[in-house]
Amino acid sequence: MGKEFKRSYKFAFYTSLFITLFTTILLAVHEVLFSEFSLPYVLGFAVTVYCFAFLIIQLRIEHFIYKRVKAVYDNVSLLDSSSLQEQQVTTDMATLKREVEKFAEGKKLEIETLKIRENYRKEFMGNVSHELKTPLFTVQGYILTLIDGAIKDKKVRDKYLDRASKGLDRLIYIVKDLDMITKLETGDLHLVEEEFDIVELVESVFDLLEMKAHKKNISLTFDIDYDDPIFVYADKDKIQQVVTNLVVNSIKYGKSGGTTEVSIEDLIKNKVIVRITDNGEGIEQKNIPRLFERFYRVDKSGSRKEGGSGLGLSIVKHILEAHHEKIYVESDFGVGSEFSFTLEKGKHVTPLKNAAVKA
Repeated sequence: MGKEFKRSYKFAFYTSLFITLFTTILLAVHEVLFSEFSLPYVLGFAVTVYCFAFLIIQLRIEHFIYKRVKAVYDNVSLLDSSSLQEQQVTTDMATLKREVEKFAEGKKLEIETLKIRENYRKEFMGNVSHELKTPLFTVQGYILTLIDGAIKDKKVRDKYLDRASKGLDRLIYIVKDLDMITKLETGDLHLVEEEFDIVELVESVFDLLEMKAHKKNISLTFDIDYDDPIFVYADKDKIQQVVTNLVVNSIKYGKSGGTTEVSIEDLIKNKVIVRITDNGEGIEQKNIPRLFERFYRVDKSGSRKEGGSGLGLSIVKHILEAHHEKIYVESDFGVGSEFSFTLEKGKHVTPLKNAAVKA
């Protein structure tokens, strides 16, 4: 309701015209029957009546509409009468109706958005509670068992302390990820961008996750031999976290004896695209739109066994958005998945094979 309405004079014009005609005819009849008829006198009377009637009707109608519409605003809790200014009221009822309907529709959308956010908040709080209570109860159980006397048995004590330590590590991991994603979402995370070799970074991630992949008999490999460095410009630590999270996911959902393959290709003149492909269990199409939501899990039972905070892909998305880059997903259920993301090229340009965005 904040914009200036157009002012309409149609109602006042015709109403004043009817009143003028009626009163002028009465005056003319009276003049003919009871006195001498004077045309200038009658015309002057008509003009005076018309102007007077027009002004009174126009002003009174506008005031009438303002009072009635304001009463509607006051009585309907969704509307705010403070947004209705007297100078904005119009006698063009079609315009007024459209604007009120537009205002009400906007409020309806706001309510629906708030409901979606409330449901999301409830789901998020439930997920946080579930993620935290599992390691908390586990640690509590081990400590209480030790307090009850198990601490005297060295073998049991060492085993339970080791398990409690792992539970605390998981809690710390979840809290760190929550802190990270909060900073990313609020824009408080400062990026330290620099030029670095993306091939070297991927190799370091492979070295870091070699044991994890070996346990599932999964090979970590490049699609080809990259003999020359490929320089990109980004926050090295954050991009390492992106690559690590994506490779960890490919291992987590990969098949025993499978492969996680990384390729780096030219996308456009100043961009490269990094693809991480696996031949694991894949993702059903219905799950893909929600992959990057916090705590969303495709296979809830399987992912629990593998651990993780449930925030990995959400963090990946936010880190790349902070770099103004894109992430893509392609997956065939039962065949495998491919996650790919773009990065800005560094000044040291190395010729690469060309790529087409598959997602």
